[in-house]
Amino acid sequence: MKENSLFVEKYRSKTLEDYIGNEQLKSIVAQYIKKNDLQNLLLYGTPGTGKTTLAKLIVNNFNCDFLYINASDERGIDTIRDKVQGFASSASFKPIKIIILDEADFLTIQAQASLRNIIETYSRTTRFILTCNYLERIIDPLQSRCQVLKITPPSKKEVAQHIVTILDKEEINYELEDLALIVNKHYPDVRKILNTCQVNTVDNVLQIDKNIIVSSSYKDSLLKELKSPSKTSFKTIRQILADSNLDDFEEIYRFLYDNLDEYGNNDLAKAMIVIEIENYMYHANFRIDKEINVMALLASILKTINQ
Repeated sequence: MKENSLFVEKYRSKTLEDYIGNEQLKSIVAQYIKKNDLQNLLLYGTPGTGKTTLAKLIVNNFNCDFLYINASDERGIDTIRDKVQGFASSASFKPIKIIILDEADFLTIQAQASLRNIIETYSRTTRFILTCNYLERIIDPLQSRCQVLKITPPSKKEVAQHIVTILDKEEINYELEDLALIVNKHYPDVRKILNTCQVNTVDNVLQIDKNIIVSSSYKDSLLKELKSPSKTSFKTIRQILADSNLDDFEEIYRFLYDNLDEYGNNDLAKAMIVIEIENYMYHANFRIDKEINVMALLASILKTINQ
């Protein structure tokens, strides 16, 4: 069988010793593996921090039959009724069956409601591992049926050491300064860090075009402009986003909300801004050009601040 050429798959952790993450979490999982039994798990955290890797690691170290479903592709109630229930109700020669529902926060409310009963009905033979980026999108009755574990990202130092190990194994030459730029740009998304290293490797040399590397300071520049708005703020913010070369604007919504007290000049303005953030986050799901949607939000925030 041909070895996977993608670094993120080729170097996906197969054992707990290889997994970079929270030591307490690893000790919990180690106990499950030792007993060859586990509770239903709900793993949540930011993208690229090892949720799917940990779920696959668990089933690979269990004596079990397992089913993997990416809920972002198969999110409806038919998937739960047909695939999930079909697998859970089937006979098995293994002591346990495990179903991984990756990106479970994409499951519809109806699908999540249907899943509750299946988890209870087949609790003697089947366990579930759900992963998600946004815990609040998982209904409370489903959360209560699982042990909820937050996947906290490893430190920048641990991530850098992990990437260095991979680059050395691939015999790729690199400058520590270039590697630091990539880690600072994409942390804590280990997957994106590794993908960036691979795509920027030419003839076994890591070559970084510093002009296209997103500076982590773009958030500071954005916040500075919102705190002291002027007639040219809109143009300046457009330039900040253009220079940042962002391809994922999701983190901006959370950043604007978390730093609301920094630039919201009164309680009424803050309340209006929260409503605006929520509205544009919702509409982002239906917009092809995410950058235009974010700029529309920032224009609305500037208008609220100036009023």
